[in-house]
Amino acid sequence: MSCRRRIYFTSKQKSEIWDRWQRGKSMISIGRLFDRDSSSIYPLLLRTGGIRPAERRRSRLELTLVEREVISRGIAGCRSIRTIARELSRPASTISREIERNGSCGQYRAIAADDQAWDRALRPKLCKLALNKHLQRVISDKITIHGPPEQMVD
Repeated sequence: MSCRRRIYFTSKQKSEIWDRWQRGKSMISIGRLFDRDSSSIYPLLLRTGGIRPAERRRSRLELTLVEREVISRGIAGCRSIRTIARELSRPASTISREIERNGSCGQYRAIAADDQAWDRALRPKLCKLALNKHLQRVISDKITIHGPPEQMVD
């Protein structure tokens, strides 16, 4: 018996699934539309409890692609971070962090930075402990030395 490959729905397909679900269509009929079992539709609907998720949109405080292009051109023109910041009416620290976060002065590209920012905005995020191996070791060592938190004395 061969297994089917995992199906990944495009944004357009997800939208079609939600439209049909809201019109009262069954998961079986929606699955037939994509030549899949209802079991491939169920996880998509389950993630939000059967309620269509809100469209993703950027915060008005986030740097725009146009602002990132200005940063990119400023770097290429050997202008200072403060000059670029004044032009954008943003704090210099914002521009500095943006550049460092996206490849430093030598590799900064506006479109790549914009795509990465969109990806970083996804939720839920992993906690710092899951991402930081050094922090995991430190905490593990402290628990080993002192025992569980209930046994620790101040």
